[in-house]
Amino acid sequence: MDAKHYDLVVIGSGPAGEKGAAQAAYFGRRVALVEKEPALGGAAANTGTLPSKTLRETALYLSGFRQRGLHAVHFSLKDQVTARDFLYRERLVVQSERQRIVDNLKRHKVDLYSGFASLADAHTVQIAPKHSPPARITGDVILIATGSHPFHPANFPFHDSRVYDSDTILNLREIPPTMLVAGGGVIGCEYACMFAALGIKVTLVEGRDRLLGFMDAEVSHALADSMRALGIEFHMPDGVEAIETGETFAVRLKSGRVVKAHSLLAATGRSGNTQNLGLEAIGLPPDSRGNLKVNASYQTAVPHIYAVGDVIGFPALAATSMEQARVAMVHAFDLKYKSGVATILPYGIYTIPECSMAGETEESLTKAGVPYVVGRARYAQNARGQIIGDKDGFLKLLFREEDMKLVGVVVIGEQASELVHTGLTALLTDAGADLFIQMCFNYPTLTELYKYATYDALGQRAKKRQQVGK
Repeated sequence: MDAKHYDLVVIGSGPAGEKGAAQAAYFGRRVALVEKEPALGGAAANTGTLPSKTLRETALYLSGFRQRGLHAVHFSLKDQVTARDFLYRERLVVQSERQRIVDNLKRHKVDLYSGFASLADAHTVQIAPKHSPPARITGDVILIATGSHPFHPANFPFHDSRVYDSDTILNLREIPPTMLVAGGGVIGCEYACMFAALGIKVTLVEGRDRLLGFMDAEVSHALADSMRALGIEFHMPDGVEAIETGETFAVRLKSGRVVKAHSLLAATGRSGNTQNLGLEAIGLPPDSRGNLKVNASYQTAVPHIYAVGDVIGFPALAATSMEQARVAMVHAFDLKYKSGVATILPYGIYTIPECSMAGETEESLTKAGVPYVVGRARYAQNARGQIIGDKDGFLKLLFREEDMKLVGVVVIGEQASELVHTGLTALLTDAGADLFIQMCFNYPTLTELYKYATYDALGQRAKKRQQVGK
């Protein structure tokens, strides 16, 4: 029997695979999608993006964190919460998202195949379902969107049920009294915050001397201060040397210190899911972390094979993965729709408090030798900030000194990942200080911070020029 032929075969149903399949199908291409897991959605729907953000909201609710400004009200359920309580809402959100993906692919008439996909040759995908004979389909174009999996350090005893990675943490059986988190990147910081908010004593170990090295340094330090206020203890720069198992874990650090913990979370990065895909045989060997190399159109070295999302490495965010897939399909089928991913991408870190940024940082501008001015506006001096009780949040705007064009925006505080988009829009339209001065913002809103941060920047620029003129 001849293999069924498609214009496009997509491997993986996460954000990148789903959007790539839907994009091609929307423009009339015949599309097949292969997923090895029983549920669609990849890590974003099942073990990563949505579950972790839902757990964060649950932790904020159960801890009463958002009621911190209401001094006459004490609201906290964290002393009564069980693991089942904590995970309940996450399960509902995941089920809803899985169904949305099924409905979207059905609406676009994408054929779904279940099983592990591998490349028999450059155009043939072999599908191996569990407990069934393999099948084959062929495609003019192949899109690899297989995602990633947590990296497992060799010195962590993952056979112990109290040791978790960023996927298995969703199978938490009970709320432990103490937890050691290895890794001060996005995943490590997010989980450290949400567990600390629930009253767990969290220790975070990070090999670098600061959290989230890609973030603006001022915001990185402000986040560390907020995390300390949540009770998180830091060991930086440091690393895990050895782990002794007992009633509690005795974790010996490279510095020689020993930390006791009832549970461990390894948040030490992720590796691309490329093992056993048959890529080496067609001239596409992945790198040491399982990632594939692509060009600006997301083509691999084999021109009709594209790769997008976590499997190509940084930034490995759901939002960027979707855009990469859309651009790849526009290029593959000459759809004349969008030629590239946006030149400036937002980063949203769902810690407590949230952090978000787009564009340049003070460090990148200094390195490039670009004169700039900074404007800041604090939540504590904003009416909406006072209403919600966020005393520590702030918006930071970076303007090119010469013409006051906006070049960077950084936010830390409640709703930071939403607030950043106003600045992102200004960045993408090459707008400057005048935009925020002219705008009338709703009152009371956090977005009004943009006007006052801009006034602050204009004042800083005037002072700078006065000093130069003296």
